[in-house]
Amino acid sequence: MDLFQELKTLGVDIDEALVRLGNNENLYKRLLGTFTKTIKSYYINPDFDCNNCTDTAEKAHAIKGVAGNLSITPVYEGYTQIVNLLRSNQPEQAKEVLNKILPIQNKIISCIEKYM
Repeated sequence: MDLFQELKTLGVDIDEALVRLGNNENLYKRLLGTFTKTIKSYYINPDFDCNNCTDTAEKAHAIKGVAGNLSITPVYEGYTQIVNLLRSNQPEQAKEVLNKILPIQNKIISCIEKYM
C-alpha cells in the first residue's frame, strides 16, 4: 500500500484534492507536510480552558481550513463541528468531538509521516 491508498482508507478524499491541485501529486505531498506542521503548531489539548475558548476556536479554524483544502475529510468535518460548537458557547460538546477526532487525526499524521 502506498501513501495515497492508505490515506484513502482513513477517509481522505485524495481524488478530490488532486483535482483541486491540477493532479499535481508532488504538490499534494508537500502540502501534506504543511498539514502535519499545522496540526503540531495549532494542537488543541483536549483539556482546553472552557472559560476562554477564543484561542481554541482560532486554532480549530486554522486546522479546519488546511484539512478542507487538502480534502482530509474526517479532520475537516470534526473541526468544523468543533468550531461551530465553540462559537455557540458549547465547549464541553466541542471537547467530546475533539476526543473522537484525535485518534483519527493521529492515524492520518502517522500515515503521512511514515511515507514522507
